[in-house]
Amino acid sequence: MSTLPRALTVVPGPTVTPAAGRRAARRRGRRESATAWAFISPAVVVILGLSIVPVVWSLLLSFRADDLVTPGRWVGLDNYRALARDPNFRTAVGNTLLYSALYVPLSLAGGLVLALALNRRIRFIGLYRTLVFVPFVVSATAQGVLFSFILDPEFGVANSLLHHLGISPQGFLTDPDQAIYLLVLISLWSGVGFCVVVYLAALQDVPPELVEAARIDGAGRARVLRHIVLPTLTPVTVFLLLWQLITALQVFDLIYVTTKGGPLGSTGVVVYFVWQQAFQMFTAGYGAAAAYVLAVALLVAGGALRLVRRRQERTEGAVR
Repeated sequence: MSTLPRALTVVPGPTVTPAAGRRAARRRGRRESATAWAFISPAVVVILGLSIVPVVWSLLLSFRADDLVTPGRWVGLDNYRALARDPNFRTAVGNTLLYSALYVPLSLAGGLVLALALNRRIRFIGLYRTLVFVPFVVSATAQGVLFSFILDPEFGVANSLLHHLGISPQGFLTDPDQAIYLLVLISLWSGVGFCVVVYLAALQDVPPELVEAARIDGAGRARVLRHIVLPTLTPVTVFLLLWQLITALQVFDLIYVTTKGGPLGSTGVVVYFVWQQAFQMFTAGYGAAAAYVLAVALLVAGGALRLVRRRQERTEGAVR
């Protein structure tokens, strides 16, 4: 006797309306956002505490006469007006501009020349590249101590070598006419290494087929460098120009270790002037105003380089 299959009874489930689905999605989104904020909140607190809050606080401080000990008072733009009349600040600005005008182009030119020389397949090339880069990882403080011993007018190795060569001893870092230029050379000893590494990485991206085509057409090394290599390196050069300019405008530790802004103020730069005003003269508001003048200069320099780069990109796009 055959048995007929029983009819299955389908029980309808709960109906989910579109509104309920949207509410559930919003609840899930809020839970995910809360979890994400729980993970990133420590980093946010650190960023706010170490960057944004000090920036805002120092900006307000620049409009006050404050020594960080006794209660200060609001003076508005008086600190900035005093900076415009301060001969010491003008000297610091001049020294900073001179240092930057020497350090930035020399570091870029030296880095490019060394990078082109090291962009070859020769024996021990890895060793040569490492030796060029090693000074960059040495701190500026250590560099200052090292060269202070070497350039010491009485007991330094430099004057001893000059004596053996029959040259009269030099004052070096104690001579107002030599100090700033020697600081530039000390900075180049380490700063060139960074430019070399960046340029070496960029040279790997130069299209070899363009170089080969130019050589087949009879172009020499100078023409290949001028018309192919240098245009390819333009974005990297703009980056290095901005980086080295910021580094030069913020120089402090090397000067603090070697000359303390001397002799006769010949090596006093803006950052050292800010430190003197805040921690030696205890005029923190005045020092904060000088710091913000430097910050504005950095922003202007960065904006100018960005505009130049955009114009170059537009020109290249129009040519293509």
